[in-house]
Amino acid sequence: MNTERNFRGTPTVHTYFPLTPCMKKVLKITLIILAVIVVAITAVVGYVKTALPGANVADASDIKIEYTAERIERGKYLANAVAMCIDCHSIRDLSVFGAPMIAGTEGKGGEKFSKELGFPGDFYPPNITPAALGTWTDGELLRAITEGVSKDGHALFPVMPYLSFGQMDKEDIYSIIAYIRTLKPIESTVPASEPMFPVNILINTMPKPASFTTIPSKDELVPYGKYLLTMAACSECHTPMDKGKPLEGKYLAGGLKFNLPDGTVLRSANITPDKQTGIGNWTEEYFISRFKMYSDSAYVQHKVVPKEFKTLMPWFGYTNMETHDLKAI
Repeated sequence: MNTERNFRGTPTVHTYFPLTPCMKKVLKITLIILAVIVVAITAVVGYVKTALPGANVADASDIKIEYTAERIERGKYLANAVAMCIDCHSIRDLSVFGAPMIAGTEGKGGEKFSKELGFPGDFYPPNITPAALGTWTDGELLRAITEGVSKDGHALFPVMPYLSFGQMDKEDIYSIIAYIRTLKPIESTVPASEPMFPVNILINTMPKPASFTTIPSKDELVPYGKYLLTMAACSECHTPMDKGKPLEGKYLAGGLKFNLPDGTVLRSANITPDKQTGIGNWTEEYFISRFKMYSDSAYVQHKVVPKEFKTLMPWFGYTNMETHDLKAI
């Protein structure tokens, strides 16, 4: 017991209870356990942030693609009308209905996929013109596009749907690589992406080895259509998600929310065959016409005002898809 005087001069009594040997032992064990937990958490976080992307995915393959005219032409079609690589890696004009690409920005990157739009952070597609990819090998590009690991080994967030691209025919990826090598070089500085917590840690668990397939025969409409649907990553926008994971049983059911900078809220459409809320009443001809109507230049010139109906659906790319491919989808 200890006695001292407080600011009024009256005695203040402090009573101390000495720790028994048993209590000291329990306290010591508790502190040790807490220290082990802290060290373990630190180690796991450190591993996930640094080592995991490389552990999940092998080193980039040592390949040299032959850039044939046939591959370049196929890659041009896929990158502009199906996989939509150029659409995402260019700047889009949000003041025009459908947000078409701004001419002259093809492949320069820098379009912001922001947390306001519903993404877990701010993400910027990189420059994919030869001005930025000149030092990349074909193997490094193949790994980034299909497995989600960049040239320097860091994990990519699947705004670029590499989990879908990793299910493509490897030959189609070769064609896309051959094509983007032909883009006009554009010098541009793209901001670094900034995922929010905990995605900035979990992002390192996302890369995975590709599981390449063989492109089905064009005559087999259903499997060929599924192949194109996967390449176009339709489910990325048309399947509702919770904390970044697709909701079970809601594949292509729509409802994913997008908040535009002007305050407009968009939700993706249900593209399942449901006849009440989906496209079950659409004929094949109508489905195809919904894409082909955007070949009319009048739509490109249509300026939208705040709160007017808008869409982020890249109609101006998909309108160039072959009719047979739309039919298969």
